[in-house]
Formats: sequence, C-alpha cells, structure tokens
Amino acid sequence: MTIARYWVETLGCPKNHVDSDKVIGELERDGYQLASSPEEATLVVVNTCAFIDAARQESVDTILDLADRKGEGARLVVTGCMAERYGDELAEALPEVDLVAGFGEPVGHKVPVTLGTRSARERSDHLLELPRSPSSQPWAYVKVAEGCDRICGFCAIPSFRGPQRSRSIDAIVAEVEALASAGHPPLREVVLIAQDLASFGRDRSGGRPGDPDDFGATRTAGAQPLLEVLTALRGKVDWIRLLYLYPSGLTEGLIEAMVDTGVSYFDLSLQHVTRPMLRRMRRFGDGEKFLERIDRIRQMAPEAAFRSSFIIGYPGETEEDHDALLGFLEAADLDWAGFFPFSNEDGTHAATLADHVDPQLISARLAEATELQDQITARKRDLLVGTRTTVLVDRPGRARSTREAPEIDGIIVVPEHLEAGTMVEVEITASLGVDLEAEVVGGS
Repeated sequence: MTIARYWVETLGCPKNHVDSDKVIGELERDGYQLASSPEEATLVVVNTCAFIDAARQESVDTILDLADRKGEGARLVVTGCMAERYGDELAEALPEVDLVAGFGEPVGHKVPVTLGTRSARERSDHLLELPRSPSSQPWAYVKVAEGCDRICGFCAIPSFRGPQRSRSIDAIVAEVEALASAGHPPLREVVLIAQDLASFGRDRSGGRPGDPDDFGATRTAGAQPLLEVLTALRGKVDWIRLLYLYPSGLTEGLIEAMVDTGVSYFDLSLQHVTRPMLRRMRRFGDGEKFLERIDRIRQMAPEAAFRSSFIIGYPGETEEDHDALLGFLEAADLDWAGFFPFSNEDGTHAATLADHVDPQLISARLAEATELQDQITARKRDLLVGTRTTVLVDRPGRARSTREAPEIDGIIVVPEHLEAGTMVEVEITASLGVDLEAEVVGGS
C-alpha cells in the first residue's frame, strides 16, 4: 500500500505560515505523512501570496518549479491568497495545477473540489480554528484574528480576507497551551499576529479600529482587548512578541503591557511619514507623531527594539516626501526596516490616483532608503558588541534575543552544542552586519 505523503511550500507573511500549519494538521489527521522532498510527495501544496506584484510572480514561479519537480502521479494543489483572489483565472492560466483551493478548502481530496462550497469568510474562519501539529521550533506564530477593517489606499487584502474577525481569548489560550504541551523542543515564544493586531477584539465589542483622535491615547485594560490576551498568556511561555501594530493602536496601556512582558519589540506599520502622503494612503499620523511615540517608548524601555515598513513611490510621492522619509529614518534610528516599491493593486484607492511615480525613480529611491537603513542597522548592531543578553536557541548554532523576530531579523551565532529551546545568557563578541556572534557567559 502506497503511503500518502505531503509537501507544503509556503510563501508570504507569517499569517500564511499559520494557515499552512493548519493545513498540515488536517493532512496528518487524514493519514498523510511528511515527504522528504517535493519529488517524494504524492500531494504538493503551494500556499501563495498575492500582496504585491513581486509576491504574485514568486508564487507563480514556485508553482511552475514544483510542477516540474513533483513525481509522476502526484497532485499539485494551489491555495492561499492567490487562489482566493484569482481562483478561476489561476486555474485557467496554469493547467499544471490539479486543484485551486481557497481558504480552508480541503486540499487532500483525490478529486477536485470547487471554491464555491462555502463563502471566503466561512472558509477562512474554519481554517483559523483548526488544530495544529506541534511546532518543530521553540517558537510559533499564533494568529489571533482574520481580516481587516482598515481602508488603506494601497491594500487589497480586505477584499479577499474580509473584515476583521477576532478569535475568542479562550481559543487563543487553548492553542498556545496545546502547542506548549506537545512541542519538542519546548515552546518558549509565541508571536501574536493579525492584519491589525492592536484592534484585536473590537469587532466583538462593537468598537472601531483606531482613528486620528485616539492616536497615542491612554487606555485602561478594559478598553483594548489585546491587553487581556497578554494577561491570559502570561506564564504560558517565556516570551510574547507582537507583530503588525497600526500606530494609532499603540496606546500607553499597550506599550506598558508589552514592556511588562519583557519583550520590548515594537513592529510599527508606518508606511510613510509626511501628512500628505499618509492621507493619500488613507492613513493617519505623521512623522512627528511617530517620533514622539518612539521617544516615549524609549523613555519607558531604553532597550526597546523597533521595526517598521515603508512603501516607496506611492502615487504623488515627491522628492520632498522622499527626503522627509530619509530624515525620519535618521531621526528614528530604527533597528530594522523593510522597503517595498509601490504595487498598483486592482480595486484599491491607489489605483484610481493620478501622478504615479516612474518605476526607475522608485527603484532609485528604494535603493537610497535601503542603503541608509542598512547603515543604521549595522551601526546599532555594532553597539551591542560587549553587552550581555539572554538568547533563545532556535537550532544548534543559531539563536535570538528579544531584539530579533524569528525569520525576519538578524540572528545571533552561538556555540553548536546548545540545544534548541535552550535559553542562556551570552556576551556579544562580534557584529557581522545584521548578525551577531556570542559566547555563553561562564563558558558553559
């Protein structure tokens, strides 16, 4: 009897990785076993990303590559954001694919299924609550909500992920407890993710996402449900990390709660800094307000690390806007930043705007911003040499402190004998660009 074996290739953001974990859990409950390679699998699944042009091209390239590599008789299934957003078009354009399956649709069936059996919202909610297989690493992403209520001018995600639907706190805690009890190495860190993490729970309480009036406002624990999640997870794992914080949701109460967890890592979704650009993006705040909030955090937690992302070349961006962004980067002194060229997405507000920036100019501005931030990041990493910190060993030879998010930021190179899941105190001995080298304090 032939053993059914699967291979899942995941593209895109951490939220997609959680979806893949849920798909893998379902496959294993159906009797599938992990293949050693795509060539050995009887079922190959590609979880795609559709956020921007480059992500879609990477998804298509990966699909075609796996179509060539899969064994004779193996089935190739495409799921994820591209399947949801471009299902029929994708199936017609790629005859190599056996099945295009939307969020939460079964991918292990031996006969094709259609996307129409449930709505996209029902499928994604079903997927969100599926149990997961144990983590093979000492950390795990945990998705606390699906969808988004924002109307950012550049983003098409709400059109296929739907409005925000927050999970119950009990469901989140149960997932973390299950991961912590079943995993080897031991689960030490959970990374909470959502499209708009700071707005978690407001859809359940009738609230709205942040607006300009609540930027930086002081809140009590009862007014921001995410604080209740942090309280409920306290003691379940060593580190709790938050990703994707919309700036207006970064309240005094949330800052205090994050610092209190011991992981003072702030991933702020800023996108730009001038008021005209942010208004064209249908976002709030400006560089001055962002700097005030960053300074306030540093007063509370001098050791805090910061990451952000920025769009280069959004319609109407002028040289003055770009220069303001460069000035902000120098003033903000961020540890990490990502820069993305504007991608003109169908159905978004940005697609209706005039004054699109020439692609060659976008490339030049992107290179300039990246070079500046690389210098800032390297300098900040150099300053850590000679300091001591606690690290989590992800795998032999590779560790992180609270300053580095998994899979996103640099790493800390540690002795190979340290086992995955170990937490030890180290001294930073060298800087290697974005990465660091360290020795265990006491030499153990």
